[in-house]
Amino acid sequence: MSDKAPASSSPTREDFPVLRRITTRWSDEDVYGHVNNVTYYSYFDTAVNGFLIESTGTDIRRLDAIGLVVETGCRFKRELGFPADVEVGLAVEKLGSSSIVYEIGLFQGESPEPAAIGRFVHVYVTREGRAVTPVPDAIRTAVAPLVRE
Repeated sequence: MSDKAPASSSPTREDFPVLRRITTRWSDEDVYGHVNNVTYYSYFDTAVNGFLIESTGTDIRRLDAIGLVVETGCRFKRELGFPADVEVGLAVEKLGSSSIVYEIGLFQGESPEPAAIGRFVHVYVTREGRAVTPVPDAIRTAVAPLVRE
């Protein structure tokens, strides 16, 4: 995990330009009666890649440049549970030439405050050889509206 945490003040639902719904599953909960911490990272990955596929209208797995996750982090603020949907808020902290830094909020219920705040970094590399390469135009166009000022 990174020692770089998202901004110290907690964002609210309104701070995320995109909200995506994920349905929790029976297997998401652990023996302690809450969604297990590793599942949060699956929600991050599912929300980001689902958004990219839908907003670009293409199968991002088929692009010449692919986004590899090089860093993730999560600040847990309260438990998530089953059965209840999770809304995943997406924003972009930084859109670089070859990388994208996402801030992700996990929300459950009506609370405007997130249950968790994540950091998720994609670095784009060539499919063959894995050399760092620019973010594909389709991806850049899709995430540009999510960039925070």
